[in-house]
Amino acid sequence: MSITAQLENVSKLYGTFAALRKVSLTMETGRCYVLLGENGAGKSTLLRVLAGLLRPTYGTLHVLGTSPQEARERIGYMSHAPMLYDEYTAVENLEYFADLYRERPCLDSAAALRSVGLDPELRRPVGQYSQGMRQRASLARVLLSQPELLLLDEPFSNMDIGSAHQMLDLLAGIKAEGRTIVLTTHQRELAEPLADSLITLTAGSVSATTEKAVHA
Repeated sequence: MSITAQLENVSKLYGTFAALRKVSLTMETGRCYVLLGENGAGKSTLLRVLAGLLRPTYGTLHVLGTSPQEARERIGYMSHAPMLYDEYTAVENLEYFADLYRERPCLDSAAALRSVGLDPELRRPVGQYSQGMRQRASLARVLLSQPELLLLDEPFSNMDIGSAHQMLDLLAGIKAEGRTIVLTTHQRELAEPLADSLITLTAGSVSATTEKAVHA
């Protein structure tokens, strides 16, 4: 199986504080990696390093065969904050973001919204959406550029259980297309069915890894 991301002894320091400590991981294509750990364990920092938004202080990192910065247009990053303009409709938001990916073929905005179960004809501004709808609109923004690697920070945050299971179904379909997903969550029991690998971070270090068998 091909490799999407390879980390070797990756550390991220802020002065004397180590947000990541010698993290070594191999992430294979078409699998889902779930990052677990308490607040401050380094989960979001690791996502931001993979996304190319932060550079490691030490160690080596390759994403999609190159640096995260070089691969940025092939990476979709969904932060804990929705990164949407509240005064715009979902379609208006996606059309704005599509214009930022001029070198990459994007999905049609309406198609991206339909793929996450939202009606593109809805004229309500995103600021009036429920939390579950906002999370789905955020995922549509990520899917717009058809990324090969999806990095999702707390995608089930503040969702009711029904919306969370809808999000899981969407992510399972994305994984089945052969794309790689790395997500953080405090809800292990919710994400576990989707996960191929559960990675626990403690104080910036990988303290436990549980791998599921790969079936042919």
